[in-house]
Amino acid sequence: MLCCTALLFFFSSCGENDQNKTTTTGSDSTATTTATSSNSTIVTTPQTILVVTHKVSNFAKWKASYEAHDSMKLAFGIHNYVIGRGIEDSNMIMVATKVDDIDKAKAFMKDPSLKAAMQKGGVTGSPSMSLTTEVYQDTANLAPDVIRSRTSFTVKDWDTWKKVFESHRQTRLDNGIADRVYGYDVDDNHKVSLVTAVTDTAKARAFWSSDLLKQQRAESGVTSQPERFLFRVVQRY
Repeated sequence: MLCCTALLFFFSSCGENDQNKTTTTGSDSTATTTATSSNSTIVTTPQTILVVTHKVSNFAKWKASYEAHDSMKLAFGIHNYVIGRGIEDSNMIMVATKVDDIDKAKAFMKDPSLKAAMQKGGVTGSPSMSLTTEVYQDTANLAPDVIRSRTSFTVKDWDTWKKVFESHRQTRLDNGIADRVYGYDVDDNHKVSLVTAVTDTAKARAFWSSDLLKQQRAESGVTSQPERFLFRVVQRY
């Protein structure tokens, strides 16, 4: 489930994960969002996000084509949100969009016009798409060069995972990982999507392979090997 469940978006994180090289463009400014207080950056109002991950032959060409089809996305209640570029392969792109209506979004994912637009933009291979209900977002502004990790995995029980995951937040912070976004697939809350920011790459990489993290995964009921996509945000709308 690579970047599946495609949406923080996003992107961003959730269970533990994120990674380093690529020239970044655009900005990572954060829009004003209603939160628990006027100064809080934490948003817990559920938000449906569509995440699409795919490879492109040329990023500049693809981005121009992507933005040229805004009217098509808006017709399905899809709103531009975040674009990320892979750390290991800068032509691997993650697009997170906000969704007004789940049924319309599902129709959009199957619409022939989407496939045609991707082909026109130079998308290569088969894209990965997922719809998630994000229940936690930290909208604090970060520098554009900060590495994000989007991780997908399955759990025995969403509520159990969430409780245990949140109890270990300080451990992640101590190991260079800050939670950004997490939620679950709109059709199956056993499929979790997590976005984190990497504040210390060396510490984060060590933590990802540590016995401590393995223990925390077992404690929270993670049932699959997490699939991680490392990226930098290059455009925030």
